[in-house]
Amino acid sequence: MRTDLFDFDLPADRIALRPAVPRDAARLLVVQPGQTPEWSDRAIIDLPDLLRAGDCLVVNDSKVIAARLKGRRIGRGDNQPGIEATLHKRIDGSTWRAFILGAKKVQVGDTLRFGSEGRVCFLDQLDAQVSQKDEGGEVTLSFSFHGPVLDQAIAERGAMPLPPYIASKRPTDEQDKADYQTVFAEPEGSVAAPTAGLHFTPALLERLKAKGIAVHKVTLHVGAGTFLPVKADDTGDHKMHAEFGTLTAETAAALNAARAKGGRIVAVGSTALRTLETATGEDGQIRAFSGDTAIFITPGYRFKAVDLMLTNFHLPRSTLFMLVSAFSGLETMQRAYSHAIHSDYRFYSYGDATLLFPASPEV
Repeated sequence: MRTDLFDFDLPADRIALRPAVPRDAARLLVVQPGQTPEWSDRAIIDLPDLLRAGDCLVVNDSKVIAARLKGRRIGRGDNQPGIEATLHKRIDGSTWRAFILGAKKVQVGDTLRFGSEGRVCFLDQLDAQVSQKDEGGEVTLSFSFHGPVLDQAIAERGAMPLPPYIASKRPTDEQDKADYQTVFAEPEGSVAAPTAGLHFTPALLERLKAKGIAVHKVTLHVGAGTFLPVKADDTGDHKMHAEFGTLTAETAAALNAARAKGGRIVAVGSTALRTLETATGEDGQIRAFSGDTAIFITPGYRFKAVDLMLTNFHLPRSTLFMLVSAFSGLETMQRAYSHAIHSDYRFYSYGDATLLFPASPEV
């Protein structure tokens, strides 16, 4: 499909720079294709009333790391230009894939030094060698430390990797360390928050539990590629960045059992949805999964596992807007987003949310 079909104009003042307080006070646009009216204006706090006993929410429990590192290139003459790296995929205990701001300044074999103020005595500095460089400013960094020691060094020097549409408007601060993590966050590995999960609070989870709505966890470590717009003129020419995901056999069995009893699977965010769809066979059975997924969902895709979707408002021309258009229909989502823009909904990572029902299957 043509990428420009997924474009729309968004006023800059619709981009949320801080989350709602409390988190479950965010607005919620409920989109029901084919119904009259096609949408309704609600709030996240209403979610237990919009779902049924026996439904299952599936959330992504990946934790965001302080993946944005500032440093300098060393070892090539007296010039030491500044460098900013955003880690986006762990390769092994000492190696990461990263995007480099100012990539023209580095080449394979260069050493990058991040900080010199480590709070651990033997980590006075964190060095990494550029072992590979690709087009578009992406590199492979081989760090001088390994495993938990490297993780600690990154945490001490790194900043929360807020998406560009927030970071370009204000500096990252201490509040973001809490705001940019979900209540489910446990295994470290993401460089972008699974933002639909940001709306949940302990109080909301208690209300969902009291209603008989279960919450299950999957893990997908979100990469920085999630920020990238689709540059190709046709969606068929776009290559997704692979991300590592896990869905346990126990979770798969619980979801299959709930669905067999008439419960609906509600994916909380595109990352949970992509994990579920990757783990589900053509027979509709969800199976244990552990590995990379680069699934790219566009209109025409047949969903196998997910019955409803809770997600934030997404970027124009993004793979995420393409995904929600596949789920609820492109024309429906164009109308819904137009309504949201004119009704002052807050967009993107710290913004409001949508509860999406699927488009009617084509006859």
